[in-house]
Amino acid sequence: MDLINNSKYKIILGSSSSRRKQLLEMTGINFSIKTLPVKENFPDKLIGKEISEYLVLKKTEPFKKIITKEEIIITADTLVWFKNKCFGKPKNKNEAKEMLSLFSANTHSVITSVGFLTPQKFEIMTESTEVSYKNLNNDEIDYYVETVNPIDKAGSYGIQDWIGMIGVENIVGSYTSVLGLPIPQVINKISSIIENKLPDEIQIHNWDVQNLFFGGVNAVTPNEAVGDPRRGGTGIVN
Repeated sequence: MDLINNSKYKIILGSSSSRRKQLLEMTGINFSIKTLPVKENFPDKLIGKEISEYLVLKKTEPFKKIITKEEIIITADTLVWFKNKCFGKPKNKNEAKEMLSLFSANTHSVITSVGFLTPQKFEIMTESTEVSYKNLNNDEIDYYVETVNPIDKAGSYGIQDWIGMIGVENIVGSYTSVLGLPIPQVINKISSIIENKLPDEIQIHNWDVQNLFFGGVNAVTPNEAVGDPRRGGTGIVN
C-alpha cells in the first residue's frame, strides 16, 4: 500500500457502514471517514445496477462542494436484485424473514457500486456477484433474524454471519463486494488515480454553472473538452 499511503492524496470513505470501514482497514490503507446525509430514494423505472449507480451519484453530490485538491472520496451502495426486484435494508424483523424466505433455495445478485471522486473527475465502478442459498427452514431463518437483527444489511443478511456459513452454497464473483466493497478493484482504482495524477502545474477550476464562455477552453462536448494553447487553456470533463 506504499503507493497509496505515500502519495499526496488523502483517502476519504464517504460511508457510515461499519463493514466497509473494516474492509478498508484490513487493506492497510490510511483513510478517514466523512459522511453527509442524503435520502436514499430512487426513480421506480431504474433496474439492477442503475439503482446502485444512481444512489452512489446521489451520495457523492454533496461532496463535490467541499472536496479539496488532494482528496479521493469513496462512496458506495449495495443492493440485492432478485426476480426483477430490488431488495435493500429491511424495515423490520418480519420483512427480514420474508426476504430470506424468498432467497431460500434460489440464486440472487448482490450489486455493489463504488464512486471515486477527485477534484478533476468522478468515476463509478460496479460489481455483481451471484449468491446461491440452500433451502433454509423457518427455524434457521427465525434464529438468525432474532439473534442478529439484520435490519442494517441489504437483503437482510451478512454473508460473513452465521446464516452465510450454514446457508450459502455457492458464490460467483467478489466475496468482498457482497460485504459492501470489492476490495481488489477498489485498490486498483485508487492506485490508477494516483498514478495518472495530473501534473501540479495544471490548475483545475470547477464551475457551479455550465458556461462555455470561460477563457482558455474553446470546445466542449459531453465527452471531451479542448483547451486553447494560445491562452494556456486546459479542458477536462468533470
